[in-house]
Order: sequence, then C-alpha cells, then structure tokens
Amino acid sequence: MDYTIIMLIVMVAIMYFLMIRPENKRKKKAQEMRDSLKKGDVITSIGGIVGRIVFVSKDTIVIETSDDRVRMELAKWAVSSVGVQSTEQPEEKKEDKKEDKKKELGDGEEK
Repeated sequence: MDYTIIMLIVMVAIMYFLMIRPENKRKKKAQEMRDSLKKGDVITSIGGIVGRIVFVSKDTIVIETSDDRVRMELAKWAVSSVGVQSTEQPEEKKEDKKEDKKKELGDGEEK
C-alpha cells in the first residue's frame, strides 16, 4: 500500500515537471514580452500581420502596417512576437535553387 502511494506521488511530480511547469514558463515569458512592448517595436500578430507600434495602452496597441500609414488596433494578447517572423529562405539559397533549376531545364533540352 505504501508503494502505491509513493508511485502516485512520483507520477504527479513527473507530470508537473514535464507538462505543467514548462507551459507556465512559456506563458510567463509571453506575458513579459507583451508587457514590455513599446512605441517603435516591430511586431508580428498571431494572424501574421506585421507592423510597427505607434501607440501602447494597457490592453491594446496601435500599429502601422505599411508606408501608407494604415493603422490597426490590436489586443496585446494577439501579439505573437517582437520582430518579423519569416519562413522564407535567405536570398543566397533562393538564387542557388533558381540556378539549379535552370541547369536541370537546360540539361533536359539538350537530350
């Protein structure tokens, strides 16, 4: 009976350290990032909108999304990250792939 109680306690501790604690750390870090937003920061929203902050209030921010001075108001919780998130490859790799593609097409025409 003592063994069962000890195993139950160990399992709860493992669950806490593997699941609950990392999630709480991630949430705390995200909240700190959102609380530290300031005018001039470039942000990416959870919807993928990129813009520069022009006004910060307690619960919202106002961003400019383009050179045309288009302004949008977003809730702070909608900010995904500070900076621009991009899944694109650096220009060098894109150019290399284009050259490889041209070579492949060129080889195919000769045959």
